[in-house]
Amino acid sequence: MLIAHFIAAAIAPLLVRLWGRNAFLALAVVPGASTVWAFFQIPTVLGGGALSGSVAWAPAFSLRLGLYMDALGLVMTLIAAGVGTLILIYCARYFSDSEPGLGRFAGVFVAFAGAMLGLVLADDLIQLFVYWELTTVFSYLLIGHSTELKESRRSAMTALTVTTFGGLTMLVGMIMLGEIAGTYVIAEIVEAPPSGVLVEVALGLIMVGAMSKSALFPFSLWLPAAMRAPTPVSGYLHAAAMVKAGVYLVARLTPAFPDSAVWTSMALGFGVLTMVLGGWKALRQYDLKLVLAYGTISQLGFLIALLGTGTRAAALAGIAMLIGHSLFKAPLFLVVGIIDHGTGTRDLRELSGLRKSMPGTFWTSVLALASMAGLPPMLGFAAKELAFGSYTHGGAVDTIVLVGMVAGSTLTVAYSLRFLWGAFFDKPDVAPTPVHGPGPLFLAPAALMAGLSLVGGPLSHWIDPLLARYADTVPLAPGAYETHLALWHGFELPLLLSAVCVVGGFLLFRMRSAIVWLGTRASVVDPDRVYRRMLAGLENLALQVTGSTQRGSLPVYLGTILISLVVAAGYWILSEPIWDGDYPPVRLWDTPVQVIPAVIIAGTALLTLFVRRRLFAVILVGTGGYGVAAMFYLLGAPDIALTQFLVETVSLVVFVLVLRRFPTHFSAPALKGRRMWNMAIGAATGVLVAAMTWFALAGRQEPSISEYYPEAAKEAGGYNIISVLLVDVRAWDTMGEISVLAAAAAGVASLMFVRRTQPRKAPGGVMAVSATSAGRPTDSQARIDLGGLRMAPADLHVKPQWHHTWLPGADALPTERRSVIFEVVSRFLFPVIMVISVYLLLTGHGAVGGGFAGGIVAGVAFIVRYLAGGRFELYNTAWVQPGVLIGTGLALATGVAIGGAIFGSEVFAGGDFYVNLWILGEPHITVSLFFDIGVYLLVIGLILDILRSLGARIDEQIERDAARARASAGPGAPEPAEEVTS
Repeated sequence: MLIAHFIAAAIAPLLVRLWGRNAFLALAVVPGASTVWAFFQIPTVLGGGALSGSVAWAPAFSLRLGLYMDALGLVMTLIAAGVGTLILIYCARYFSDSEPGLGRFAGVFVAFAGAMLGLVLADDLIQLFVYWELTTVFSYLLIGHSTELKESRRSAMTALTVTTFGGLTMLVGMIMLGEIAGTYVIAEIVEAPPSGVLVEVALGLIMVGAMSKSALFPFSLWLPAAMRAPTPVSGYLHAAAMVKAGVYLVARLTPAFPDSAVWTSMALGFGVLTMVLGGWKALRQYDLKLVLAYGTISQLGFLIALLGTGTRAAALAGIAMLIGHSLFKAPLFLVVGIIDHGTGTRDLRELSGLRKSMPGTFWTSVLALASMAGLPPMLGFAAKELAFGSYTHGGAVDTIVLVGMVAGSTLTVAYSLRFLWGAFFDKPDVAPTPVHGPGPLFLAPAALMAGLSLVGGPLSHWIDPLLARYADTVPLAPGAYETHLALWHGFELPLLLSAVCVVGGFLLFRMRSAIVWLGTRASVVDPDRVYRRMLAGLENLALQVTGSTQRGSLPVYLGTILISLVVAAGYWILSEPIWDGDYPPVRLWDTPVQVIPAVIIAGTALLTLFVRRRLFAVILVGTGGYGVAAMFYLLGAPDIALTQFLVETVSLVVFVLVLRRFPTHFSAPALKGRRMWNMAIGAATGVLVAAMTWFALAGRQEPSISEYYPEAAKEAGGYNIISVLLVDVRAWDTMGEISVLAAAAAGVASLMFVRRTQPRKAPGGVMAVSATSAGRPTDSQARIDLGGLRMAPADLHVKPQWHHTWLPGADALPTERRSVIFEVVSRFLFPVIMVISVYLLLTGHGAVGGGFAGGIVAGVAFIVRYLAGGRFELYNTAWVQPGVLIGTGLALATGVAIGGAIFGSEVFAGGDFYVNLWILGEPHITVSLFFDIGVYLLVIGLILDILRSLGARIDEQIERDAARARASAGPGAPEPAEEVTS
């Protein structure tokens, strides 16, 4: 069910492109099927059973992927999937085919529905948190659908900030609760709940997360702001799904902690306060959507209070009201969308006469509003009667809660009447509003949900057994008796309180003008303004702290870090002995030959402090890196030595490419005192790190884990321990590292290419991809005069072509920059180096090599080609976009990980086999080879991206500057000298 939602989300943009808005009807099949499936599980749940399943994820950390459906999970599944189905049908007529970003909206909407189903079915706290944050991200994208509007983007950011803060707070509480309970499985925690002070703290943190998600005070400000979203988003996220996540979390954990003082007091206190404040705020709104938004806040407070009370009666009333709220609030939002769609406004001061011109919409609203106001025979009435009865036999606290709920319900009746009057009734001073009525499919989803609210009241005793399955998990209140959901409970106090609410609500509605006047003048605190001021103050504080600590000097930053390290770690080493007894001996070297690279490393590091030329400094740093590679080789690590050597080579080339845009010498020579200070810091850090390494190795109490590496390599079907570690044993680490490389490549490109790229023709028909126009074309190119600059045409689009000659791009280089010897050598070296790179890739599991080393060697081949033939030669040789290679490599590596979970025993599950190639023999193939191929492609893409960004891009800048210099000098002026770094 979950997989189907995310697959539908992935193909939604394609369906919208093919079928337009009617694609929503096809997408509605997925949650519709989930709804039907959930209905078929009702007999199992009624019989006291539950559906569950789990897959071990990280057993050592008690993490698993588990799903669990009981009565509460079934109810939430029906709400999330059922309401989602109807709103997707509604979307098919709400949007037009020309709506910008409609495909993206459809995909995100279905993905949100899947994330919400995952949340309510998750049986693990960490898994629940993952789905919790997915709903946060998806809601951010849905609220900010109208990206061109500043208010839409600001509203989305507000919702993201508030709910993320609550989510992170909740995560801390979940980790505390899981560690104290010894398990993160929710069913096990509910069955055997822990206790203690730390548990109370954890519950308080979790409640903060639930309050932020369900928009309780003081986190209510994000929900009214989110009304900038399209109406289907409001109808689903803010009435039936997202805001119910916090309510669901409270309902899920209350059976485990019904006697928790923190849990109960926070639920009752903030719930009742939010119910009253939200209802009062709704009476002062003129936008129909905002009336419903603040009404939703009020109702969410009501739900949190009921489900967090910790008694059976309140739990039964709460889950009944949970269903009722979804069935009356979602259709009301859809009605607002119909009115806005048909009239062009939601301002109740501008609407008049819709009761006659939109009778179907009017009666749908009457049914939904009657349920929201708690009028018989609606489902909302039955749930509210049971809610009032839950607090009529308690003590002082229950009496206070009951008074607050009655006041909140009175306000609910008042703003329900305000909505009905403002949207549909005639107004003496307002002309009838022109309107075009909705089609049957447009109105049907709202009418169906309102109709379910109507039949839910008389049939409430039929659904009572299902809801009682959840309510029975919460204990009875002291002295209370078992209650049931029914439409009629007799002439008792709850019925009298309901009558008080109706009469009081009607009086408040009649006094609506005075209430608006009083509310406007009595409003002391504007939550949105407080939020904006808090953000502004936080930003100002961040600027002040950054300005005081971040001085823009890399040596200062590095020096501060190293001094802190030396002081913090060195103090404990010098002040107290690490262990009692004799220290183990120090072995200076394994062989005297190791002294040679050690001297080279130290010597180049010292000389770097004294050179003035940037190029010399780069060469010295590179030489030190080669010394490190030699040291690795002498220590018996040829794989690491090869990788270090290749990385140093590529780094050296990249440094040289960048130095072309820097002055030859450093801007100011370092003072002698500064150089001595730098040497002192470096020496102290080196001694400390060497001492820490020696102490760590000498103080080992257990056998080294390296003893198990040969056996691990053998099990993986390989003989190269280093390669096996990278692509088998520690494949997760490698996965993270290549992801960082992909992010780094994107960062480099984004810094260099600030314009949209476009293809352009280079000499010989080579396709170039660049952000700017060529600055210095050859005579063989067509030239145009543009503002005094001679530029090559940039609108020629050609496909890559094969050439009979090597290095055709070199024709674009000036004569003085060409080297015949280098060009000839590069023609020979390129295929040889590429063959070596493939060899290293294929033999990495059994000998020196691997995907990383092979990818760098292939990158070196492209570097040689670029240095010999220039940027056009680079475009001709590697016409595939670097991003395609990076994405393909990352996708291939990820596919191997997922394939291991599907076809193997776990993520990244390995395997090896032999393939009979007849004459060619039987090569040994490992699953990790495909992972290595992904690394290989990603590394090649990274190097190509660097060459295009720091090589070809800077070439263009140099050529453009030279062209501008010629243009400014005028005709007949001598050619400006080009800056060449050798």
